[in-house]
Amino acid sequence: MNPRSLPAALVGLRLACAPAIAAAAWAGGSATLLTAILAVAFLSDVFDGIVARRLGVATPELRRADTLADTAFYIAAALALFYRSPGVLARNAAWLAGLVALELARAGLERFKFGKLASYHLWSSKAWGVALLLGFSEAFLTGRSGPLFETALVLGIVSDLEGLAASLVLSQWRHDVPSLVHAVRLERSRAGDRSGTKARRS
Repeated sequence: MNPRSLPAALVGLRLACAPAIAAAAWAGGSATLLTAILAVAFLSDVFDGIVARRLGVATPELRRADTLADTAFYIAAALALFYRSPGVLARNAAWLAGLVALELARAGLERFKFGKLASYHLWSSKAWGVALLLGFSEAFLTGRSGPLFETALVLGIVSDLEGLAASLVLSQWRHDVPSLVHAVRLERSRAGDRSGTKARRS
């Protein structure tokens, strides 16, 4: 395999983990198996970006595919958890509703403003990814909603709020924007460039 295709293969692996975790839950797979699938998906998410940057293949298309694979996998993980321990989701219904509402609001704004979904890979999103691994693992292993799972929901709302704010700030689509502060700096830099161009023309 061409080493430059490794990041795409890792994204594909995470996408394949989506039906795998849903099927494992439906077939009565052990909590250990479900947690192992979570770990594989998480590690693929960690390393696809690292490898892509080192190989110089971190294209917008790859980063968008990365975001879509994340979304597909965690939707499947939520379905698997609902099948195995529906009480976990029922107990956190309000937080989940808020999270879904924010995700839909972000998607609507990004589609309207940029014509496609954002792919910021915020630092807060990375923290959320770690929290999701721990939270889902806790829920699968214990069958209950514990502090790790509840923390993951809170971090998800924080991350979505930051992503929504970044989309409001930015005037054009960008990928790999680490934080809202970076989004503001990028937009100020772009505004400065426009002003400099106008001054030179005049």
